[in-house]
Amino acid sequence: MGGIEFLKGHGTQNDFVILPDPAARLDLTPARVAALCDRRRGLGADGVLRVVRSAALGERSAGEWFMDYRNADGSVAEMCGNGVRVFARYLTEAGLAGTGEFTIGTRAGDRPLVVHPDRSVTVHMGPATITGSSVTTVGEAAFSGVAVDVGNPHLVSFVDDDVDVLDLEKQPAYDGEYFPEGVNLEFVNAVDEGVLRMRVHERGVGETRSCGTGTVAVVAAALHLAGTDTGSSVVRVPGGQVEVTVAPGESMLTGPAEIVARGELDESWWARL
Repeated sequence: MGGIEFLKGHGTQNDFVILPDPAARLDLTPARVAALCDRRRGLGADGVLRVVRSAALGERSAGEWFMDYRNADGSVAEMCGNGVRVFARYLTEAGLAGTGEFTIGTRAGDRPLVVHPDRSVTVHMGPATITGSSVTTVGEAAFSGVAVDVGNPHLVSFVDDDVDVLDLEKQPAYDGEYFPEGVNLEFVNAVDEGVLRMRVHERGVGETRSCGTGTVAVVAAALHLAGTDTGSSVVRVPGGQVEVTVAPGESMLTGPAEIVARGELDESWWARL
């Protein structure tokens, strides 16, 4: 067909368009990203994962491959925990990386990972750093939260009511001075010891079925509120569940990664954008 190759994948239903582009030849404009991610005029996704060699972008990384991640609105993002698992699954299935351990470059730094025989992926996510506190507002309800940096910004609010009753269709309000680049907003119920339930409104996307860095942020926040900095938890999200371990200076995220489709984008459609 001669079009532009794409794949579609998801991690706990946080879905992505994958664009293999080893030599960084695609002109990946914000308008093209937004169109691809639109669920009516494009393929539909929470973001785009461009698969590019680190050297082609001039990125200094121990990994051969760099995850050039874009949010659904076309903005550039530092990191995506679900996306990096899907990215790793693609590299393995495409024969571009072996099964087992390897490293992927991201704007938040290198991410060593392991692709397991069942195709689940464990990612070393780097430090989850508590940076302070702030407040977000959903409708007329204000929620205090713990600010956490996982290579990108998060505000984690533990709520007493069932998180399912929150209306996250619209952008919740937050302190723009505290988060000048925007923020991912997590709302959490403590279900049981070692089990958390989360909904998330992602920066540049809206509510999603899951957010990998967000699950790390909520575990770090839960531990902080409990007076510790080390522990593990299962985090349930609308799209499934993942396992998170946090320790000083390090965090790990384990969860599924699925490739569901592949095909070619029409070049005339791409050119019109």
